[in-house]
Amino acid sequence: MRWRNWSGLESSYPDVIVHPGDTGSVVAAVDRARTDGTTLKMVGTGHSFTAIGTPGHTMLRPDRLSGIVAVDRHAMTVTALAGTPLHVLNTALERLGLSLHNMGDIADQTLAGAISTGTHGTGGVAAGLSAQVAGLELVTGTGDVLTATPEGNAEVLDLARVGLGALGVLTTITFRVEPLFLLEAHEQPMTWDGALASFDELASANHHFDMYWFPHTDRVLAKQNNRLDAPLDEAEPLARTRAWFDDELLANRVFGLLCAGSNRAPGVIPRMNRMTSRLLTERQYSDVAHRVFTSPRRVVFKEMEYAVPRAAGLDALREARRAIEASDWRISFPVEVRVAPADDVPLSTACQRDTVYLAFHTHRDAEHTGYFAAMERIMRAHDGRPHWGKLHSLGASELAETYPRFGEFLALRDRLDPDRVFANDHLRRLLGD
Repeated sequence: MRWRNWSGLESSYPDVIVHPGDTGSVVAAVDRARTDGTTLKMVGTGHSFTAIGTPGHTMLRPDRLSGIVAVDRHAMTVTALAGTPLHVLNTALERLGLSLHNMGDIADQTLAGAISTGTHGTGGVAAGLSAQVAGLELVTGTGDVLTATPEGNAEVLDLARVGLGALGVLTTITFRVEPLFLLEAHEQPMTWDGALASFDELASANHHFDMYWFPHTDRVLAKQNNRLDAPLDEAEPLARTRAWFDDELLANRVFGLLCAGSNRAPGVIPRMNRMTSRLLTERQYSDVAHRVFTSPRRVVFKEMEYAVPRAAGLDALREARRAIEASDWRISFPVEVRVAPADDVPLSTACQRDTVYLAFHTHRDAEHTGYFAAMERIMRAHDGRPHWGKLHSLGASELAETYPRFGEFLALRDRLDPDRVFANDHLRRLLGD
């Protein structure tokens, strides 16, 4: 059976496929792989653009490891099986009157895949999902089952919150949660100059803020999400027809058709971007948090994202625009700009520094290599850190320079997976062997 990731950039043909239903089944699979001298990967939904989750000999499927297994309302934590898709967790939490603090805008990833690659949202007290992790269970490369909490195996919890799939197979994850809350969304078109002039104010004044610049134009879409101190029944979601028209018809179907067509005639892209950016109108609505944070993404794309220090974010964005305008590239996807507070997760892209994220996309069928390489050079010049699940060219030596605790992570990997049961070519490039 062929495994392929969502973007279609990575694929493999594992020799063995296992659908574990409990931790014991995972232990048995790991023991077999270690005894046979082969490798093993638990895959998620394939939303990483890199080969970080590509299986080799044995592929574990997460479909039977889904659902909530414990709720602690005193500690305000929820424990879920690691193969649970984020959208499934969100729905289950809503029924319990609970919510995660923050999340990214795609909800198809498994929980294990999302935290292992540093999936993040924008703004808030904790932008990354990993910063909301209070405990986890994983099966190590020696077949041991470790429960990691602040009280026991704290060093494993500390480093495994963004573990890259290199430390073990996650089986359960415990998240800090809070009472379900409403978010009010305000989306508005802005000019490039207006958006950059007010960026710091908007990022500071709103609970969550991001914006999208449309290449070859002066148009930006700004999104502000703020918590409402109001009962849940006072939500004012978009009318169903408006939501379908904006988010399904325009943002997915029409945009997908335009991108596919423009791949054959890239000269039309600047005019197309001017047209599509002007179709976006101001709108306001409110709903429970996860319905505002996340959106459907049906147009398949390729992506590179870098995290740069907050103070360098706008300079890096301006340089990116200058490089695009000086080139003959035709970029149909907007450049996404988000912010994050510093966190304490050792391999988080926001570790120990306030951060601006700059994400660059192309349609899945468009050429991306020259564009991404140029953007990467700019981001690296500003001490950028690449998103672990998105395209980049860095290896162990470069990563060690930007992550102060990189050596600690490598030492823990040596301890938990001495035989490299969880290795693949991509991880060997990232981690050195």
